[in-house]
Amino acid sequence: MAILAISGWSGAGKTTLIASLIPLFKARGIGVSSIKHAHHGVTLDKPGKDSFIHAEAGAREVILATDGGFALFSHAETPLPLLVSRLSPVDLVLVEGFKSAPMPRLAVYRPSLGKPAPWPDPHLLAVASDAPLPDCPVPVLPLGAPPRIADFLIRVLGLNGESHR
Repeated sequence: MAILAISGWSGAGKTTLIASLIPLFKARGIGVSSIKHAHHGVTLDKPGKDSFIHAEAGAREVILATDGGFALFSHAETPLPLLVSRLSPVDLVLVEGFKSAPMPRLAVYRPSLGKPAPWPDPHLLAVASDAPLPDCPVPVLPLGAPPRIADFLIRVLGLNGESHR
């Protein structure tokens, strides 16, 4: 299972890019899952619902299961490797955020945001940007061309779309 971090400053377009890449990977027979890191508090369940009450009562984890799937609610801080291990096998796990985790990384960078560049970073495979980056030490991919980004990632990560759909 290949793991790729997609990181960048808030407002750079990480989520939009991921949402564009997933169907492109799927069309090539590549099974994809994702993990999103949030830096702010998020209510994982709806107050007053039975599953929320189970958690309030002290359950370490609560699974809410429906005919359409399930959600696992946990109030424990969980390291990324353990989160990945909870996923069903797929070809590729896209991880949004986790900027400091040591894993292959695609940075989404817009110089117009006025934030520092995402290099140096020994894990950086490429940068997707909406502007030329003449000082960038890795390939710069056009942020507005998700198919080109998908082709690059498939090649660099050695994905073939034949193992897990």
